Amino acid sequence: MKTIFLITNVLSLLMTAAVQGELPPLISRDLLFGNPERTSPALSPDGKRLAWLAPDTNNVLQVWVKTVGKDDDRIITADKKRGIRQYFWAKDNRNLIYLQDSDGDENFHAYGVDLDSGNVRDYTPFQGVRAQVTDLNPDFPNEVLVELNLRDRSLFDVYRLNLKNGALELDTENPGDVTGWGADSKFRVRSAQIATPEGGTEIRVRADDKSPWKTFLKVGPEEILDALGFTKDSQSLYLMSSIGRDTAAVVEKNLADGKEKVLAVSDEVDAGDVLIHPRRYVVEAVSFSPGRTRWQVVDPAVKEDFDGLAKLNDGDFFVVNRTEADDIWLVGYQSDRAPGRFYRWDRKAKRGTFLFTTRPKLDGLLLAEMKPVVIPARDGLKMNSYLTLPVGVPPKNLPMVLFPHGGPWARDEWGFNGNAQWLANRGYAVLQPNFRGSTGYGKNFRNAGNKQWGLKMHDDLIDAVNWAVKEGYADPKKIGIMGGSYGGYCALAGVTFTPDVFACAVDIVGPSNLKTLINSIPPYWKPMLSIFNVRLADMNDPKDAELVRKASPLNSADRIIRPLLIGQGANDPRVKPAESEQIVAAIERNHGNVIYVVYPDEGHGFARPENRTDFNARAEAFLGSQLGGRVEPMEGTKIAGSTAIVRVVVATP
Repeated sequence: MKTIFLITNVLSLLMTAAVQGELPPLISRDLLFGNPERTSPALSPDGKRLAWLAPDTNNVLQVWVKTVGKDDDRIITADKKRGIRQYFWAKDNRNLIYLQDSDGDENFHAYGVDLDSGNVRDYTPFQGVRAQVTDLNPDFPNEVLVELNLRDRSLFDVYRLNLKNGALELDTENPGDVTGWGADSKFRVRSAQIATPEGGTEIRVRADDKSPWKTFLKVGPEEILDALGFTKDSQSLYLMSSIGRDTAAVVEKNLADGKEKVLAVSDEVDAGDVLIHPRRYVVEAVSFSPGRTRWQVVDPAVKEDFDGLAKLNDGDFFVVNRTEADDIWLVGYQSDRAPGRFYRWDRKAKRGTFLFTTRPKLDGLLLAEMKPVVIPARDGLKMNSYLTLPVGVPPKNLPMVLFPHGGPWARDEWGFNGNAQWLANRGYAVLQPNFRGSTGYGKNFRNAGNKQWGLKMHDDLIDAVNWAVKEGYADPKKIGIMGGSYGGYCALAGVTFTPDVFACAVDIVGPSNLKTLINSIPPYWKPMLSIFNVRLADMNDPKDAELVRKASPLNSADRIIRPLLIGQGANDPRVKPAESEQIVAAIERNHGNVIYVVYPDEGHGFARPENRTDFNARAEAFLGSQLGGRVEPMEGTKIAGSTAIVRVVVATP
């Protein structure tokens, strides 16, 4: 093994002076991938205090709190390394709860901070157990419903947490197949969602927290069905449902007679965010995002608010949280050419007050437009996608990075995207296709991806590349592919199944072998395994054996002739390090080349800004060497504070 260092290839230096001169100045990776200056604000229920996330003097994200109208900002948490990303106010106005795991293992603990005493308590101090919050209720301010896989690592039971004394009392035991729970207005667990053995969905309800469970709805794997919550009187259930239509609508369905009322629907896309009043339990508005996001107002009581919010900022808005009195809302805006912005909305005055932007140092810089585009697949299916082009240069014959999203049962959306801005600033066109199997575009589009990993889902990526070339945006000889999780799988698939299409690939925590991927999933994913059997492949069905073999890039590793960069978190519970290590080993056996970077304190993706910036610095130099984009040099062998361990496999005779 020879040790080599990543250097910028001469291709990067040969980019024409005219093109380089027209591009805007380099935007530092720290501005895009470092910690935000402030983010994720939340008002206490009584509206007297404001919390937010911001880095401390050691650049670790902490929860900050201040009294509204005063300058008494203070840090109330003391995380040592990874930073806090999930927190919320308890309904007692005194406790603030945050979730934190250990080095990316996703076994989150629920911690509480008593703002009056300053005491911090781990409410779920169980090794190897994951906590997730089910519900809070203003009528029960000292309690939180929490799910824990304490009794059985593969199942989540519901516990009632007492914030005063820290007691955890088992509330509802999982019978063995429940994947999600829901409580009613009286804070009783009364709905359960199940992944059926066929890969479909069953919703069960019970009359109260002592009554037996009964099936309310049951559908096959082709339908979209999710329980959203009960009405105030508990007589009906709000659902996200595609039953009887292609796209998922928000409906209200009576528990007794099954009568259904459609509250919001679009023929273009599935319903997105659903705003439900926390006291009245009324659906107020529903978002839809074919390209950009628009809202359908359901409750007339909020129409003036939504009209006013639409005029306050030209971005797409979302309601972050609200006071118990419902007189003040916190609202966030996302835009393609501006980082997140937050406002305080006074409902009585119908007036918004600017709070802060997450990355103010980006204000005034030349950022790139993200354009919604529709790309036809070879079989006529339409892919709603997003194209970001460099600023200041002709949009013709550019080097391009195809950036498929993770999931794959997820989607890309319009808004500020650090990766797209970074790559466009370096001179690349960036294409983000919502390929078949992506969510949000109806059940037919989602189901078109069933058992199509490495097949039609991959064809969609190639069709997106061909579209960009045909439209004149992309140079066919300078196309790279980069992504994380399923997007990382796409990168591996790109250089194994279609090595002539891509000049290089960057894989971040991507699986290389579908069989080993499924055989090593976290135990709490097992109740959802039937869904994987339908959408990915059934590992125990001989009929799917050939599909699994062919769709696994590991089995075609001998076809890797293009440069490849792989990033992996050592504690990833979803895509274990073995997924990366086995394809690195295969490349080495085949006398190929690969750069493999492991971060010992990361999981499924890179949470610490030092590691995130470190890997992107390596990716930037790597892409520059192969595609010719601009490169911001990295000082030294790693970013300060990063834990990167680099292994370079060099082709040998």
